Amino acid sequence: MYNRQFFSTTLGKAAIASIAMMVTFVALSSQITVTTPMPMMASIQHVEIA
Repeated sequence: MYNRQFFSTTLGKAAIASIAMMVTFVALSSQITVTTPMPMMASIQHVEIA
């Protein structure tokens, strides 16, 4: 199913684009570091408006 003929079709090109975007997302999201909030920011109460 996944051969050169498949990847030359429109669906195959969309599959390649989807795979490339997933790889890019994983590569970029692995660079994000989660930090703990500063003590001053942690003391502020947040109000959620429903």
